Amino acid sequence: MKQYLLITIVTALVTLFFSWAVWRLSLRYKLYPAIRERDVHKTPTPRLGGVAMFLGVVVAFAVSSQQEFFAIVWGHPQQVLAILAATLVIVLIGVADDLWDLDWMIKLGAQFLAAGIIVWFGELQISSLPIGGMTVGSSWMSLILTMFAIVVVMNAVNFIDGLDGLVAGVCLIANGIFFAYSYILVRDTGASTYFNLASLIAVVLVGACLGFLPLNWSPAKMFMGDSGALMLGLLMATSAIAITGQIEPSMLDPDQFGRSQLLGAFIPILLPIVVVLLPLLDFGLAVIRRIRAGKSPFSPDRKHLHHRMLDMGHSDRDAVLIFYAWTAIVGIAVLLMYIATKLDWYGEYWIGVAFGVVGVAACLVVTLLPARRSSAHTRTQTTKETS
Repeated sequence: MKQYLLITIVTALVTLFFSWAVWRLSLRYKLYPAIRERDVHKTPTPRLGGVAMFLGVVVAFAVSSQQEFFAIVWGHPQQVLAILAATLVIVLIGVADDLWDLDWMIKLGAQFLAAGIIVWFGELQISSLPIGGMTVGSSWMSLILTMFAIVVVMNAVNFIDGLDGLVAGVCLIANGIFFAYSYILVRDTGASTYFNLASLIAVVLVGACLGFLPLNWSPAKMFMGDSGALMLGLLMATSAIAITGQIEPSMLDPDQFGRSQLLGAFIPILLPIVVVLLPLLDFGLAVIRRIRAGKSPFSPDRKHLHHRMLDMGHSDRDAVLIFYAWTAIVGIAVLLMYIATKLDWYGEYWIGVAFGVVGVAACLVVTLLPARRSSAHTRTQTTKETS
């Protein structure tokens, strides 16, 4: 655990340093685009934070390569090098888009290219799913499914990047929860070492988000841009695949496991989805909305979930904190379900269910409160005008 903490601290410090450096250079050479109609901010702001985060990630992996504790990760260097190569591709295309606003087809092609590098050269694929012992039918089906999953998560994370500190904070919380899950999962499988690729990627992303947040918190000095958001989505999807896609179908035989154990076995695919639930929800709604309007699924608009929060009456910071709460509540609820079933806690997964129900109810109240106040204010004004 100390080695994971060290990697987190190193990543955070390096990212913070490069974030400050990139910010200063961006201001000096005016490396920032004009304000767009859908933007919330009012002054031109650099969007190259993803470059600083990428450098933090590279340094973190370099440091891990010198630690004997991570020897099992670097025992197959081709995987790590493929991940870094794919990340470089997506950061470069993200920077180009942040500066020159590329066509969506070019961006999508680059995303599939990056996903292909991870799948083909990194040999990280979804080979099985914890759903009734389901296995992926062929190598080509596995390749396509994995690439599609990576691209979807990349775009989902990128779609919610619209408020100061939103993506960095949500991904920090999500990866913190995912690290706890992957660490416990590896421990419970009786592995001789708790150091694995999924956990390493998770703590690296936690450190990158921690280091970037000081310059991204409202009012933001710099945005991570497409380069940062797409990179976070790429690495989050990769870490999930490194755990989920490698589960042996035999582990899910209902004749060998009871109800509690089976529930715990479903968590490997449920929790990676849950930690990006809000981005995936926003992405799905946006795609449906734009296709219905006869537009490209990637055409920009001002109808994302965070835009709707602002329209309801929330301030920028309040909306961001509510997104944080939703992410934490849902993720921790599922994590508690897994821990309770593994440790045979009294009530087992109902502890996580109860936590989730109470937390979701509280989040709903806080989310809808401005709308209720506005409705009450409108009724009061109408009563005064008619009296």
